[in-house]
Amino acid sequence: MEILPLQPAGLAGTPSVAQVSKKQQAPGAGFGEVLQKSIESVNANLQEADELSRGLAAGEHGNIHETMIAIEKGSISFRMMTRVQQKAVAAYQEVMRIQL
Repeated sequence: MEILPLQPAGLAGTPSVAQVSKKQQAPGAGFGEVLQKSIESVNANLQEADELSRGLAAGEHGNIHETMIAIEKGSISFRMMTRVQQKAVAAYQEVMRIQL
């Protein structure tokens, strides 16, 4: 009677570790690229709000509605960016507290 060696347990149809590691992941935007684009977007919102408020103060245009919307949009995007930054720092600090 022949004794067969044990095989690792797995689910039917599940690829092995070797098969998974061979697959190439689709190239996508990395974390740094996403962060940079987000910061550029916030900066653009703030610059637009600044330009419109300067134009309103100088009397170049009298559309206060558009100016206030741009100011609020810049303010909200900046607050969101600072909250994301705070969450990222908190996550980093939590990872640094992990003892191996």
